[in-house]
Amino acid sequence: MESNKVLTKKDINKLALRSVFLQASFSFERMQAGGWTYAMLPFLKKIHKNDKKALSESMQYNMEFLNTNPWTSGFLMGLVLSLEENKEDRNLIKSLKAGLFGPLAGLGDAIFWFTVLPIVAGISASFAKSGNILGPIFFFLCYCLVFASRFLWTNMGYKLGTSAIDTIQKGSQLISKSASILGITVLGGLIPSYVNLHIVKEFTITAGHKFSIQKDFLDHVFPNILPLAYTLFIFYLLKKKKMNPVLLICLTIVFAIVGSYFGILG
Repeated sequence: MESNKVLTKKDINKLALRSVFLQASFSFERMQAGGWTYAMLPFLKKIHKNDKKALSESMQYNMEFLNTNPWTSGFLMGLVLSLEENKEDRNLIKSLKAGLFGPLAGLGDAIFWFTVLPIVAGISASFAKSGNILGPIFFFLCYCLVFASRFLWTNMGYKLGTSAIDTIQKGSQLISKSASILGITVLGGLIPSYVNLHIVKEFTITAGHKFSIQKDFLDHVFPNILPLAYTLFIFYLLKKKKMNPVLLICLTIVFAIVGSYFGILG
């Protein structure tokens, strides 16, 4: 395993710095994947050297959908690079990446956005309100510490991946299958958050009484069935019909405008 190591401590620290590019590129199709791949690209090149095919394959799977917390993203970057460095099975790496970005997003959001920063902001605001210069200074210093945590997370992820290679190899099939199931579950849970589709049209049954397919039926029997159905339909067009994602985005916009204009969708 040691003979496969090409990345140094300096490289991992550079990776921690480059993790700030995670949100430099956004799209509805891939979310943070562009920034993620850009951050890791120099180290992928160093790992694969002159093997352009392996580098191309690595870049291709890293450009798949990803949405995670910016502060903890370095952990997953370090883990993925350690597995890339050891030439682990591509499907295993993809499954681990897909399975972990969601839980890391939840962990990072809970620690930083919902705990650390609100508390620090509250303390700093109380100082600033009383005219104390410590208010902005305290907030700035705490923010610097949060930024510095990128180095901790990234090194932790890389070391964990390196030390867990043997365990991962022995149970690669089980880990790959488990991570794939977790990844699919996470993506499924994201559908209601990103796809907002419901029927607003109501039908008059009797005088003074209207029936809503959405409120009176779907919300009670099949909550979020429309977002799920539309997502699966788009996936079918992408996977089976090989339709262009940009075309599907344009068709979705047209579908939403027409449905809203005729008072059917909301």
